[in-house]
Amino acid sequence: MKGKLLVIGFGPGSFEHITQRAREAIQESDMVIGYKTYVELIEGLLTNQQIISTGMTEEVSRAQEAVKQAEQGKKVAVISSGDAGVYGMAGLVYEVLVEKGWRKDGGVEVEVIPGISAINSCASLLGAPVMHDACTISLSDHLTPWTLIEKRIEAAAQADFVVAFYNPKSGRRTRQIVEAQRILLKYRSPDTPVGLVKSAYRDREQVVMTTLSEMLEHEIGMLTTVVVGNSSTFFYDDLMITPRGYQRKYTLNKTEQPLKPHQRLKKEAEPWALEQEGEEAAAAAEEVITDTLSAREIAEEALQALLGEKETSGYVQQPIESIFEVAVSPGLVNKKFTPKQMMTLAEVVGEKGSMEYTTDHYIKLQIPTMSPDEIISKLESADFLLSPIGDVLTIKACDFCDGEKSDAIPHTEELQSKLGGIDLPKELKLGMNGCGMACYGAVKEDIGIVYRKGAFDLFLGAKTVGRNAHAGQIVAEGISSDKIVGIIEGIVKEYKEKGYPNERFHKFFKRVKTVYGFTYQDITPKIKVEAAPCGD
Repeated sequence: MKGKLLVIGFGPGSFEHITQRAREAIQESDMVIGYKTYVELIEGLLTNQQIISTGMTEEVSRAQEAVKQAEQGKKVAVISSGDAGVYGMAGLVYEVLVEKGWRKDGGVEVEVIPGISAINSCASLLGAPVMHDACTISLSDHLTPWTLIEKRIEAAAQADFVVAFYNPKSGRRTRQIVEAQRILLKYRSPDTPVGLVKSAYRDREQVVMTTLSEMLEHEIGMLTTVVVGNSSTFFYDDLMITPRGYQRKYTLNKTEQPLKPHQRLKKEAEPWALEQEGEEAAAAAEEVITDTLSAREIAEEALQALLGEKETSGYVQQPIESIFEVAVSPGLVNKKFTPKQMMTLAEVVGEKGSMEYTTDHYIKLQIPTMSPDEIISKLESADFLLSPIGDVLTIKACDFCDGEKSDAIPHTEELQSKLGGIDLPKELKLGMNGCGMACYGAVKEDIGIVYRKGAFDLFLGAKTVGRNAHAGQIVAEGISSDKIVGIIEGIVKEYKEKGYPNERFHKFFKRVKTVYGFTYQDITPKIKVEAAPCGD
């Protein structure tokens, strides 16, 4: 039985702005997957669907889980606020499908259900600010390099677009909206109208009318959409209005218009609006455009000229840097960096990158680059152990007393070879200690292995953070050397297949009760522990 993916945009969040098709799709689904705040917004439409909700930055895992469940025959609703195809889940769902070789014919069915995007819902509360050419720009550099975002702001500012900024500011990301204002002020009056809309059509809705020079004096956050007018936008009676054109072709205070609608579309009335040929087009547009260029080529030429990247011989693809992330360490057992390794780190990170020593005894690198393969090659040539960063399996092992207690080392290396870096619902940490002292803290990891008296003791489900943190519970003692790797493979496989996106291993173990034959026991303190302010 084939499943189906319903990728739903439910609009700003109020029930009256959810389309009928979106309501039907939610109610006919077997499972709803979404950011937990979005799930709460549509609770009134839910009946008996299975719910999987995750945090704000877990979009990829939500898309992966949705595809997996649909492939198992379920009808899965993947929800986004606004429109699912505008900074929503539609693109990610298709990307996951493409990676799996999906085809429209024969694969799971996909239906993308449109909704009202923030630029539209916020514009309706402001008045009519988007009556002329407009663009949306996300100021989040989580997935897009800031240098590229700057170019987009510059281009929009120069071209006098009405601009809607999504994701303008967060608790950690504060400078981007300041830089956006700085760029816009190079091309626009300080008095340019700006509308700030927070939580449009939701309980805590706020609408502020301000100007480009004063916009930063008001509260701006992740729930705010910033709408910046163009050079003709004006305020009137607490409304923000952008005229339909720069040159008025009609007279509003007269019944008899100087130009009829059909006349306004004539070449002599608006020569730039219709396709023309030869010298007439050149005179009208004041620019010669040859017949050999298509509209797309003209647009590309204009963009590349704006960015200063057009070659005389033709067109070049704009180079785009991405942020390459990788974890490096001297090795599983070896904890000592060599001078060559430190020099290599300094070389590959350079002035623009960053490196951070973590509690898991590796160094996390973030490097802007267009050539990650070159960085990998340099790091490997310096004998670094490289590991991916994210929701993967990470192995943390002791140094086995500088290798003197070596009996467990081959099994540690085999686990790294078979499982290191494997994609999982949430980051999974496996700790390995080479003796019963367990001084490297293996029992405090999601999966803890302690080598003792020629065999292995196994601990599962430690809670590593929070005020009610606890060690893992011991589920087996004396596991023989020929079985330990296979048992760990089985545990990780079950977690990968059955774990919910963003579900930590200790929560997974508690929910399913039994993992690879090992039974969960509640060992948390019986006293009530108040949740920490930052969450649990």
